Amino acid sequence: MHAQSLSAQALYILHLYVNPAAATSQLAVKNLKRVCEEHLKGRYDLKVINIHTNAGLARTHQIVAVPTLIKRCPAPVNRLVGDMSNVDGVLRGLDVQL
Repeated sequence: MHAQSLSAQALYILHLYVNPAAATSQLAVKNLKRVCEEHLKGRYDLKVINIHTNAGLARTHQIVAVPTLIKRCPAPVNRLVGDMSNVDGVLRGLDVQL
């Protein structure tokens, strides 16, 4: 299969680490959900992870700033930090082929 065809069908596994009390984290959740619905509809699994109730998981994944998005699949694993408002940057970070 052509590489673009593979990425067009890939399931994106995304983990967004947030501090729910922070405005940037709330904005990141909203922005990322919008990007996923517009560009990955039906092809993504997004888990929003509260760093306060999942501190051990945050340490394990070396989360040093929030909000942090980790793209687990498709490979390669990638990290994005910020409010996810730069749609082009988010799509590049996710390796989404348009």
